[in-house]
Amino acid sequence: MAAPQKKRTTKNAQSMAKSQREISISEFFTKNRHLLGFDSPAKALLTTIKEAVDNSLDACEEAGIQPQLFVEIRPDQPLNLGIELSSQDEKPKNGNGNKAPAKEDRFKLIIEDNGPGIVKAQIPKIFGKLLYGSKFHSLKQSRGQQGIGISAAGMYGQLTTGQPVVIYSRTGITEPAHRFKVKLDMKKNEPTILEGDETIWEKEHGTRIEITLTGSYKRGQHSVDNYLEQTAIANPHVHLTYKDPKGVTIIYVNSTESLPVEPQEIKPHPYGVELGILARMLTETKARNISAFLKDEFCRVGPKTCEQILTTADISLRKHPKRLLQDDIQRLLDAIEVTKIASPPTDCLSPIGEELVMAGLKNGLEAEFYTSVTRPAAVYRGNPFQIEVGIAYGGKLPGDELAKVIRFANRVPLLYQASACAIHKSVLGASWRNYGVQQSRGALPNAPMVILIHMASVWVPFTSESKEAVAHYPEIVKEMTLALQEAGRKLKRHINRRAREKDALKKQSYIQKYIPFIGEALQEILDIEDSEREEVIATLTDTLERSRKL
Repeated sequence: MAAPQKKRTTKNAQSMAKSQREISISEFFTKNRHLLGFDSPAKALLTTIKEAVDNSLDACEEAGIQPQLFVEIRPDQPLNLGIELSSQDEKPKNGNGNKAPAKEDRFKLIIEDNGPGIVKAQIPKIFGKLLYGSKFHSLKQSRGQQGIGISAAGMYGQLTTGQPVVIYSRTGITEPAHRFKVKLDMKKNEPTILEGDETIWEKEHGTRIEITLTGSYKRGQHSVDNYLEQTAIANPHVHLTYKDPKGVTIIYVNSTESLPVEPQEIKPHPYGVELGILARMLTETKARNISAFLKDEFCRVGPKTCEQILTTADISLRKHPKRLLQDDIQRLLDAIEVTKIASPPTDCLSPIGEELVMAGLKNGLEAEFYTSVTRPAAVYRGNPFQIEVGIAYGGKLPGDELAKVIRFANRVPLLYQASACAIHKSVLGASWRNYGVQQSRGALPNAPMVILIHMASVWVPFTSESKEAVAHYPEIVKEMTLALQEAGRKLKRHINRRAREKDALKKQSYIQKYIPFIGEALQEILDIEDSEREEVIATLTDTLERSRKL
């Protein structure tokens, strides 16, 4: 007999309204931390170091300081939460009989730089408040974008170990150093300062972060070691010291002392604006007429372009921006779309450059052939971007495996979600057999090869807040394809040259093998003495050696 169904309770609008409340951004990401890259212990460890290193590099470069970074992963003893030892397996167990986390699963991460430091008033907000930063509204190339990363890393550490973020910072040799302990109030999305005093710190200027968290340290493709190695390739100006959990220290020496070209901030381009954004800009502008609004708020809009847009939209040049109706705004947007406007300036970008891409590859890989390509700047949704490709081939690279693809966005390695990334799809879609490289359908090329692709942009269109995959904009995929084709043609010339050299060596080896018999035949035909025969053989051998050098 079926059990009687429980009667549903009924609610009215008033009772339902009582359960409604505002959700803070920190509460949302606490429940959805996988969106930020904290969905597994191994990825959480990597994401934390990645966010801290990105911030350090951005700060150093913006201040004109050659970055010197120190990264350490230090095993940390777990808290004593009533764990008892079992004589059977001699491993800690909790009250439920389940194995407790081993001490190597809890780490203290230390990231230290020689940057400009952080002023005292800003330290708690930067590390204890989500969506707090200076880069979201700035249209120039930078590693960080949303102001979430490092505070989210601190939040994850707080959730898994209960420990605050510890920050040391000093802005100059004549300024005092400060030491803060900060936690995040997740309901209010506000920092809670546990300590904030002056301290003694030997560095003249810089920042040091200590985050204790539960994680998993692994080697391989998605490891911290691989991330730091790739960071050194894409940032040859960085001197990086890394100490792993076993105490082994690895030093990545900078291969250049020149800092990247400083990107300049630009204004939005008209082609990238949408109706709602345009309406908001019109209400917030300080311009007193629509003509001044277009020229002041957008790049590449001069007097002639402005007049052409407003004439097409049938809007007076003197009309006040805040008095435009919805129909006026729509006509203005339509007029922008049909008006020919110059592409945005590209001084907002700071690509690695062809020479330094090759220098980075040579510094990290032992190959026989290197090439690189930097495409001219292009635009998607009004945002300028540049694509760079580097290829290392042959040498000591493994020849019995698929080619390795190294993905970068604004000099930051992308290690996860390769299958969802436009970079990976572009490599798969390239016809590598046209360039002398074996490739199965729908697979990466099968060759001793490493392919590096870097996208530099004022706003990289990531597929999620974890910033691991680039979205498939047609303009971006097109530029990647063109860059891969250009690099592929260079590779084909190298492969063809090597094939010709191999064929020539094979023929020369045949000739060298039969030179003594040729000498004997000539001796019999011309009736020459043994000494003259040896002289003929020496002459033929010398001629063959000279032809090899040619």
